Amino acid sequence: MKRITFMTALCIMLWAGAGSIGFAQGEKASSFTDIQSHWAEKTIEEMVQRGILDGYPDGTFRPQEPVKVDQFIKMLVLSYTDLHQNGDRSWNPAFLQSLSAENQAILKQDYRYFDFKASTAGYWAKPYIDISSDLHLLNRSRYNDFQADMTRENVAEILYYTLQETEFLEDSQFSQGVAQSYGDLRSASEREQKFIAESLVKGIMQGYPSGFFGVGQTVTRAESLVLLERLTDKSKRIAVKVSPEKLERTVPTQGGGKKIVVFPDQRMWDAYEALVAAGQLRGSNHDLFETTLRLFKDQEEKELVFARKAGASEEAALWLDPQYNTYGITIHLRQGTLARNQEAVQLFANGLFGYHASSFHQLFTEICTNVEAGKRTDSSAIIIGDNNVNIQVDAAAKTVIFSIAKKK
Repeated sequence: MKRITFMTALCIMLWAGAGSIGFAQGEKASSFTDIQSHWAEKTIEEMVQRGILDGYPDGTFRPQEPVKVDQFIKMLVLSYTDLHQNGDRSWNPAFLQSLSAENQAILKQDYRYFDFKASTAGYWAKPYIDISSDLHLLNRSRYNDFQADMTRENVAEILYYTLQETEFLEDSQFSQGVAQSYGDLRSASEREQKFIAESLVKGIMQGYPSGFFGVGQTVTRAESLVLLERLTDKSKRIAVKVSPEKLERTVPTQGGGKKIVVFPDQRMWDAYEALVAAGQLRGSNHDLFETTLRLFKDQEEKELVFARKAGASEEAALWLDPQYNTYGITIHLRQGTLARNQEAVQLFANGLFGYHASSFHQLFTEICTNVEAGKRTDSSAIIIGDNNVNIQVDAAAKTVIFSIAKKK
């Protein structure tokens, strides 16, 4: 009788240490006795149905209980999977598509037999920690104790690395500006402030009504589910307001997303408008993502570039770099490239050079014509009006890059 009691207790201890693995998976969360009227009740119900986190044997979910680091990592991994009727899991197709070619190769080669289950021999969370680390979603060296309570800055760090691998990072100037409004931000390290700022501007984390972010505070089980839901479902994120009067603008990103960019001055703000107008001159043979306009020969070339076919590239790109207050034109010289893109390039350059636009157009046409004809053309730099124009020539690829920056 004593042996049975001991084994029963041991099983319960192992189950709890593994982060509530297995129990209540697929059951209705409404069976939990302690989530009725909880602010995260709906999210808890949905995430439990997906098997992201389970309840306890006594019928409770314990939403206010702190989540452990290892539990959060397990939940992160499972959040990017689909749960099938037979209980098996597979990676969500959208997640796989969001990964770099390197990370996709890691999953196919190093984790082709990964079953999304806890280890039954050794530390239960090792499979989740290993795969998160190898995909660069986690900096393993930052944690001395994976059984410790998860803090808000810990979560922000994992969100930062995960967003870096699956989406993109926001404009640092804008994100830092948003984060500075929280009174306790300076109690975090400079590195942690970067993580916190990204989690805020992405609309995944938010501060408290007190005006503090909550540096050093632990994250609860309920909060973890809400944050992971926002991470993996963009429609659940908190909208972040932009201020055009502060030269803040929301721009489209590849894959249907949006990004907030802060322009350094009115000139670049207006130059973005020129990008939009220049793209329209080419009909559907263009795309404008973030602050780069790509111009394609035709729809066939556009489709090849979107499919990432080897050797496929746009004919020309007109771009802005807000961080370094630089403008540019990149052109790949093939038959007919100049004629097809001349009007778009002129519209863009007219706004940048004003009265000196004709001088730039003459320089642009001369260099591109010579490179296309195979004549020796060296990289160079020239001043046109108030602008430094740096010209980089790749004769073998017949590519020319014009970088334009205001003369200091």
